Amino acid sequence: MESAWPSKAWGWALGKKYQQARRRSLWHENLQLKETQMRKMIAAMKVSLDGKFQGPEGYADWVNGWSEDYDLVPQIDACLLGGQMYRGYEQYWSAMRDDPKGPSLMTGTLPTEGERAWSKGIPDLPHYVFSRTMTEPQWSNTRIIRSFEDIAGLKTQSGKDIYLMGGGQLVRTLIDMGFVDELRLITYPVIAGGAHSLFGYGETRHQAELVMVRDLGSGLVRSDYRFMPQQ
Repeated sequence: MESAWPSKAWGWALGKKYQQARRRSLWHENLQLKETQMRKMIAAMKVSLDGKFQGPEGYADWVNGWSEDYDLVPQIDACLLGGQMYRGYEQYWSAMRDDPKGPSLMTGTLPTEGERAWSKGIPDLPHYVFSRTMTEPQWSNTRIIRSFEDIAGLKTQSGKDIYLMGGGQLVRTLIDMGFVDELRLITYPVIAGGAHSLFGYGETRHQAELVMVRDLGSGLVRSDYRFMPQQ
């Protein structure tokens, strides 16, 4: 006798179809919002030559400084990042604010001038953390958001643009959903290998316009892209 309950495979397929349909719905809603005046969301990350955003240690160990090097400060007044990234981010910058002359937690080297400048400006920037499990962030300027609808709401609020910091999975997802307007990358001259590719698992093709390329020296290249409207 056949079971009256759907099989696990059927349930999984149905769940995946629902998620895809919900993403399409949010993508169309975001496209409609873009037709009105709204804040831009700018993703900015430091990646390897093969597009990796982190190594086996859980972070991009080839990066020698985590300052904001994308010329974003004048045009943003909010930061958005994922819950997994926020835990390390909060610890890293709190330690630097407490001891700006001490060695970095990640690199073991002294902070750069850019890092010290960013650490001083952090308290003045509202931070939004996308997480379904985090409850109490340590920083008073941090608010937890639970849904993609909340992210869409951020873009409709008045203010300057939003800095999407990461992690890589969140950036990739929000690009796929059409939330990201610009992408700024600093590429390091190293092939990292392994998993954690920024673009390896995208579900949708996205056309982008190259806005600017800059040689930063020491083999680093910055490239800025603007995403074209989807047809």
